Amino acid sequence: MPDPKYTAYAPAAPYFDLVRGALGALVDGEHFFDAVSDDVVYEVLYDIGGWPRVIRGRADLMAGFRGYVDAIALHSADKLIVHQTDGGQVVVIEYEVHGTILATGTKYDNRFCSIITIENRKIAHWRDYMDSLAAWNALTARAR
Repeated sequence: MPDPKYTAYAPAAPYFDLVRGALGALVDGEHFFDAVSDDVVYEVLYDIGGWPRVIRGRADLMAGFRGYVDAIALHSADKLIVHQTDGGQVVVIEYEVHGTILATGTKYDNRFCSIITIENRKIAHWRDYMDSLAAWNALTARAR
């Protein structure tokens, strides 16, 4: 049974489940947020919808994802490719997410590449790349 403290994040569950599965036994914690260090650095190399370029700390990352799930509901995440390097301390994942922009009902499909650094069995650093045009098109579409 999912931890009730993460119920508010259910619209992003496909993403969280994909990431958690990709990292497997390399990290501790059942949920994505359990696998993130308290002082994580979550860096996104794009400017979309007010999402900050750098988020520092687990609490701020959780707050950022509250805004995400208020705007986007994912129904799936797939096409996962996992690359491990540095003895499993660095993991690169490629994947896609699929969902809906809640304000407009617009379909949302995007591709990502994330570089994850693991320290002490927790996600210590996350660097994210995505198809910014796909996000922009979905987020700026008019309501259906």
